[in-house]
Amino acid sequence: MHAVVLHDFGPAENLRYESVADPVPGPGQVRIAVRAAGVHLVETMMRSGLESDMMPPLPELPSIFGGEVAGTVDLVGPGVDPAWTGLAVVTSAGAPGGYAELAVADLASVHRIPDGVTYEHAVAMVVTGTTALQLLEMAELTSDDVVLITSAAGGVGRLAVQYARRVGAQVIGAAGGPAKAAAVRELGADLAVDYNESSWSHDVAEKLGGRAVTVVLDGVGGAKAQGAFELIADGGRYLTIGSASQEDFVPDPEMLRKRDISAVDALALLLERPEEGPEFEARALAAVGDGTLMPSVQAFPLSEAAAAHAAIEARATTGKVVLVP
Repeated sequence: MHAVVLHDFGPAENLRYESVADPVPGPGQVRIAVRAAGVHLVETMMRSGLESDMMPPLPELPSIFGGEVAGTVDLVGPGVDPAWTGLAVVTSAGAPGGYAELAVADLASVHRIPDGVTYEHAVAMVVTGTTALQLLEMAELTSDDVVLITSAAGGVGRLAVQYARRVGAQVIGAAGGPAKAAAVRELGADLAVDYNESSWSHDVAEKLGGRAVTVVLDGVGGAKAQGAFELIADGGRYLTIGSASQEDFVPDPEMLRKRDISAVDALALLLERPEEGPEFEARALAAVGDGTLMPSVQAFPLSEAAAAHAAIEARATTGKVVLVP
């Protein structure tokens, strides 16, 4: 089969498209003919050799990245019902990795793809959609909230805009560049702004016309996060749901106390609750199946995985990035 292999940590061009041996499913496993594989920001960081307590350990090299896999079962391992053969499935735990034409997974980690859901949408929801649902439940949004979502054109951000709209909140989406802001507006945000403009936070305050932001869902970090934080009303909530800029922002504890603002690193908290994964994966797939949430995907050919990584690092993508063999 063909796969994208990393032999040395470093820049995106270190990802090489080459021929490798077909994987063979073991007991309790299925082999999946990959139709779509998810690409995650954390994989670009790991590919570069970055180590952090907030990420999985670096893999041994050579390595094939990508646990998010959707496709059809083409071979079952010992102990698995042959009736699984030919079924459309998705998993968050593909191995040796989804950047390949074939991957194996434990049957226990596999979900049937709901009827009418594409492989690309299924793979977008199995991790990104799951993460979004978990983070949004922590936010406890209501129809009384005015929600500011940064990195709103990203995979999690776009789902957050849709979710907040469905609960009846007033939604402000902030993203980088006019095209991304327009995409957020099309999702139904009440206000969409380009946070690359220096006046963006002032513009938000002005256009709210006296209302104040009650909740910030920050997916970008750094200076943009600080601008968002400064818009929160006393008694509001600030949740970190991502770090697209790979820059930290930590609210001042004294300011939080004085203004009675609660601040939660929701993404870090999520990593402490892996046992919730399977339940939320099923819920995320059901949500795309019934149209409650709809992910946006940007597809690259499998052979252009290096270009996909480079685009993510340049923050030049919209929605969930997937590889298609």
